[in-house]
Amino acid sequence: MYKLISKNPTAKHNYIIENTYEAGIVLSGTEIKSIRAGKVNLKDSYAIIKNGEVFILGMHISPYEHGNIFNKDPLRSRKLLLNKREINKLIGLTKQKGYALIPISLYFKGSIVKVELGIGKGKKLYDKRQELAKKDANKQIAINLKNKNR
Repeated sequence: MYKLISKNPTAKHNYIIENTYEAGIVLSGTEIKSIRAGKVNLKDSYAIIKNGEVFILGMHISPYEHGNIFNKDPLRSRKLLLNKREINKLIGLTKQKGYALIPISLYFKGSIVKVELGIGKGKKLYDKRQELAKKDANKQIAINLKNKNR
């Protein structure tokens, strides 16, 4: 059972996502409590591979209100948990020109927090415009079909 916590609104707008991976994440107790309250933002986050380990940067988890000295820095880097085989594959893919690791969503799988990572290639401005035009055209077609059936 999956319960969506947060989505990255700019991930699919700024990148062409070619492949996705599911990763665990190392969190502290007060961070989990903030996540359960829905106080997390993935908007400007990205993932890097450093020394054979994957880290997520820029993910903002608000400090827990009822926490004390155990609250962590909201923007600290957090380690992602992947198999060595998956990490080696990601290293090979991210070394290619233009590819990046982007967190797409954060969700509960049972009681465990998981991150959906995507391998994406940055979109150009004209790609974004074409996508918006295509969405607008599909919306107009749906409206016309709905009006025609009345």
